[in-house]
Amino acid sequence: MKTLIDKAEVLIEALPYMRRYYDQTIVIKYGGSAMSDPELRASFAIDVVLLKYIGLRPVIVHGGGPQIGETLVRLGIESSFVDGLRVTDDATMEVVEMVLGGKVNPEIVALVEQGGGRAIGLTGGDGGMIQVTRRLHEDRDLGRVGEVVSVDPASIAAVAASGFVPVIAPIGADADGVTHNVNADEAAGAIARALHAEKLILLTDVEGVKDAEGRVVSRLGAEDVRKLIEVGTIRDGMIPKVHCCIEALEDGVSNATILDGRVLHAVLLEIFTDGGVGTLITR
Repeated sequence: MKTLIDKAEVLIEALPYMRRYYDQTIVIKYGGSAMSDPELRASFAIDVVLLKYIGLRPVIVHGGGPQIGETLVRLGIESSFVDGLRVTDDATMEVVEMVLGGKVNPEIVALVEQGGGRAIGLTGGDGGMIQVTRRLHEDRDLGRVGEVVSVDPASIAAVAASGFVPVIAPIGADADGVTHNVNADEAAGAIARALHAEKLILLTDVEGVKDAEGRVVSRLGAEDVRKLIEVGTIRDGMIPKVHCCIEALEDGVSNATILDGRVLHAVLLEIFTDGGVGTLITR
């Protein structure tokens, strides 16, 4: 009986969050270990399907850097990075489109469907969804690396309104229709803003934002984040992630979370429990 009561209490704890997020858009950037570990993949799929069935509108934006890197190695194409951004010449861009649009995206669609849901795969280049300009970085030519200018959410909204989960590959197109490689965090943030999402979740391979003593901070305001960057507590690869969150908050997204994707059912724990398993960033 105690076990049954404990289960009931979990549902009671989740009820206020179900009310809050009902019929709201939740944009989830899916990457890292959550994409590669079979148990975490199944856990993520169940989380997304459950969100859909209880009345939320999940949108998945996925990465695929490791898969791209492996394919480039097999094809004998050298790869280089500048501040975490993959230098993308024409040959590399062909591989990016092939891997993201032709391999990773369909795999995630199938994963959601195996979990009992329905999903449709899209790329940011479809229907002018993600418009970009060529990203400039000091004196280095990064090639076809895109900086998001705007997002037309019409195709995403149409897929979601039809009862499917949109699964989006981070590829954008410039004014001439030339495709570009887009950072998945940046794409997720821009899509969240365009959809007026209630929540943005960035799945990562770290526990969350840490303070000067290395302890995970469960909740931060946008101004707190800026101060931690100034003093060097937030640094390296965490900086673009928190910047992505702050930009989303400034453009209407209610809250954003940097979430430990190595935890089973991390998305459900974040949305429907009081504690969560990452760092919640608010306005």
